Amino acid sequence: MNTVYLRVNSEEPDEFRLKKAARFIREGELVVFPTETVYGLGANALDESAISKIYHAKGRPQDNPLIVHVSSREMVADLVLQNLSEYSALMDTVWPGPVTLIFRKRKRIPDSVTAGLDTVAIRFPSHPVASKLIELSCVPVAAPSANLSGKPSPTREEHVVEDMDGRVSCIILSGSTVFGLESTIIDLSRERPVLLRPGPIDPDQLKCVLPDLQIPGFASGREQYLGDPLSPGLKYRHYSPDIPLILVEGELGLVVSKVGIIAGRKSSLVLCSEELRDYYPVQVKKVVLGSRSNLLEVASNLFKELRNKENMSFSQIIAEPFPETGVGLAIMNRLRKAAWKIERV
Repeated sequence: MNTVYLRVNSEEPDEFRLKKAARFIREGELVVFPTETVYGLGANALDESAISKIYHAKGRPQDNPLIVHVSSREMVADLVLQNLSEYSALMDTVWPGPVTLIFRKRKRIPDSVTAGLDTVAIRFPSHPVASKLIELSCVPVAAPSANLSGKPSPTREEHVVEDMDGRVSCIILSGSTVFGLESTIIDLSRERPVLLRPGPIDPDQLKCVLPDLQIPGFASGREQYLGDPLSPGLKYRHYSPDIPLILVEGELGLVVSKVGIIAGRKSSLVLCSEELRDYYPVQVKKVVLGSRSNLLEVASNLFKELRNKENMSFSQIIAEPFPETGVGLAIMNRLRKAAWKIERV
């Protein structure tokens, strides 16, 4: 397949170019597009044939549900059974933005989108290119991250070119994404809302508009849920780099010592914070993700470094832990899911 490339300014999208991409969506083809979280692999969410192409392109298990992206509240109302007015305060707070909400679905959503579930995950992205593409497509767009299944999600142009060239009809290039982590996911289909996946939004902020929000423990990285997984990222291993990743957790003084011991056994690279970089052995390669006081910076760099080809020349990657506050909850969730092994000291 010959992939068409379209370069589109992320702040002032060229509508003429996006109309070309939207036509691919309407015709049942796949389009890679940027969002504020990661790049997405999009198809018409109402077209079962198009949806099957997503699973084929990614090598994704078909029992792993997709997120449906919309460009208006009106579009949401056509897809869900629940009374949206009950959640107006929440939607006013988080949409458009990096938050996915799960509702009970209408029958017009194909079962292939939801892995046979009676619920659907919906997101209203704030990225100007994503929003305009969906609007011009005139259909909701189902879109997982635009990477081969199991690999770290794509946050830069070269990531999607590497994974999706020749697999999709069109790739929109618009620079690096902002958050670098996938969206926060909240299940609203049950009696009480539940945080299913931590993301860029601080869970404590969500509690301001959802006081009864349940926040389960994410310490293991292999969370257990009752019944079938309602959203992406809950069932299969994700985010793994091409070489082993070892996550060391515990009191920071002990972590530094343990990392030094592990790093001495093989050619190692350490993913670390600015504050601790000088405490690791001099001979060990360090990659600083950011400051422990600026976890948004750490989050935006995580997947970039897990996909960095220069980093793959080492025998292993060792990662230090980060504070599990705010977006740090999402950072540790992704590190635990990516880890081949977790060492607790």
